Amino acid sequence: MNNEQLLDLVKQMTLEEKTAQLLQLTANFYEGTNVEGQITGPMEEMGITEQSVDASGSILGLSGAQAIIDVQQAYMKKSRLGIPLLFMADVVHGFKTIFPIPLAIGCSWDTELAEKSAEIAARESAVSGLHVTFAPMVDLVRDPRWGRVMETTGEDPYLNSLFAAAFVRGYQGDSLKDEPDRLAACVKHFAAYGAAEGGRDYNTVDMSERNLREYYLPAYKAALDAGVEMVMTSFNTVDGIPASGNEKLMRGILRDEWGFDGVLISDWASIREMIAHGAAEDDREAAYRAIRAGVDMEMMTPCYVHHLPELIESGEVDEKLIDEAVLRILQLKEKLGLFDNPLRAADPEREREIVFSKEHRQVSYELATKSAVLLKNDESVLPLQPDANVALIGPFAQSPDILGWWSCEGVKEDAVKLGTALQERLTGGKVQFAQGSNVHTITAEQIAEALEVASKADLIVLALGEDSEMSGEGGSRTDIRLPAAQLELVKQLKAAGKPIASVIFNGRPLDLHGVIDESDAVLEAWFPGSEGGAAIADVLTGVVNPSARLTMSFPQSVGQIPVYYNHFNTGRPLNPEKTEERYVSKYIDSPNEPLLPFGYGLSYTSFSYGDLEVSSNEMTAEESLSIQVRVTNTGERAGVETVQLYVRDVTGEVVRPMRELKGYVKLALAPGESGTATFTLNEEQLRYHHSDLSYRSDRGEFHILVGANSRDTQKKSFRLV
Repeated sequence: MNNEQLLDLVKQMTLEEKTAQLLQLTANFYEGTNVEGQITGPMEEMGITEQSVDASGSILGLSGAQAIIDVQQAYMKKSRLGIPLLFMADVVHGFKTIFPIPLAIGCSWDTELAEKSAEIAARESAVSGLHVTFAPMVDLVRDPRWGRVMETTGEDPYLNSLFAAAFVRGYQGDSLKDEPDRLAACVKHFAAYGAAEGGRDYNTVDMSERNLREYYLPAYKAALDAGVEMVMTSFNTVDGIPASGNEKLMRGILRDEWGFDGVLISDWASIREMIAHGAAEDDREAAYRAIRAGVDMEMMTPCYVHHLPELIESGEVDEKLIDEAVLRILQLKEKLGLFDNPLRAADPEREREIVFSKEHRQVSYELATKSAVLLKNDESVLPLQPDANVALIGPFAQSPDILGWWSCEGVKEDAVKLGTALQERLTGGKVQFAQGSNVHTITAEQIAEALEVASKADLIVLALGEDSEMSGEGGSRTDIRLPAAQLELVKQLKAAGKPIASVIFNGRPLDLHGVIDESDAVLEAWFPGSEGGAAIADVLTGVVNPSARLTMSFPQSVGQIPVYYNHFNTGRPLNPEKTEERYVSKYIDSPNEPLLPFGYGLSYTSFSYGDLEVSSNEMTAEESLSIQVRVTNTGERAGVETVQLYVRDVTGEVVRPMRELKGYVKLALAPGESGTATFTLNEEQLRYHHSDLSYRSDRGEFHILVGANSRDTQKKSFRLV
């Protein structure tokens, strides 16, 4: 259908049919899902009619080709105007083939592989009947207490923007209509959900508009520039107004300023939650505020279907707002080709061939190897030697709980376990197992068994971490250390006097005290996905040389949070050479700096940097600078070095960060080989939001900082004239 035909279709719809198109429900409201008695109960609980269900626009959370075919066919038989349903789900880091969590994917600094993971997730989802994924989540995060940091790619707006665009390209391809094995993407959560106070989920967000625009909005804008079809509102307030009723944010910035004309959907029940926030008296006012803000689709509350007709009849809401929302939804259905083929790519036979295929799992494996960050490696304890006699101890030694939150249709039992994979690889050595502890509890018998196994080994590999319930949505924590049982296990095994290599499975940066000092080596595995055990085993044994770099700082303790690399200076900065000074900005019981900085990660080889070269000590608006540094692999293994470029604006009209990431180059170097990392820096990259929100650069001095992470850099200066 062309746009005129879609407009004509809107004109044919009754007001009740139009408002029903704006309603999203879960599958248990619909015929064809083959669960007896599941339709009438939810309808009564929500207070909606069978007619509203029969005319509703989309379904949340159903998957499986045959199930979706059955529901769509039953629905289409009742559809007066032949308007098909949209099927949506949270396909966050894979459908059945589960990739590492997005925070881990960010640590790969590999946008091409990130894009490939989204393409595979789309292929598996589409053949299973889905049309839309609620991904990517691009919220900037600085507080690891918040469980949903696992869904983001980190604390930097530039890097988050690159990944946002890559995920959108992977999910959507070039044409949804011509590529039925793709999904429409929905970027979330607009806006600033990652800045919830205290790291507590759904909590208040309060910041200046300048801060919002400078750090939190760029990744959403990057997703829009990549063509994302949908945007989801966030649960939180922004400047005192819940996002789902925030006209300035949704109509002012998203639609008018940025020109977004796609579908805007509320998060689960977030329209009705305006009542709990104290921004709406009842469902009627919540519907009024949300439709005026430009929210097209209401997820799992009936405010629209109950109250939009009367709001229109009373003249409080112009019906053209409803027509615009319905048209946007119909346009998305047309882009997906659903009017021509309501079943789209759903195909049970192809589903069996494609989903969780060997080819897809290989990409999951590759991404997991590139996402594991080597945090410590004293005395080159890692990689393990082929003939090593290893004691593999800990609750994750043989745990299948390595997929992480939001693992969609992933099955834990399908995941490759670390112990199984390590045993297969150390064919000339020996792997002995002990549970050591559970995730949260430990017994004297477990300790005794662990010490017995350790006594017979040359080296201990400790498999520790959070279970998947300890992060993700609703997974906020005030204590981000490993559970006490596991810290006790580390303490007991440290006394055995054997080298210890700890592998951490988790969904957030942790306070690693109690592990990092007691271990000779530490590998951050995150939740690595379906092939996680194989990937981590290959990193431990040196089949793969780790190359990942942190995209979120690891704190010294929870008391430092938020701690992030692109912070401001203060009027009384701490001089590292005068740590005894009192009246400066510091803690008296902790360093200011994080335990591990943004961009940090080790390798099994070593790299040396030559002198930093800059083409000029002046920049103009017309002429860019060329920046180069020679890097040499000084070790005995091939490896990848991620050379990072940071810039500091020394004096601005508004205070500027101590450094900001502006680019990076990955150099793959053989032993003894040298390569040159070359960057181009132009005036546009120096712009920022001033106090009047204008976006421009300042003349004056700038520092160029290049190195292996945000802390360890060389510096040169130039002036913008």
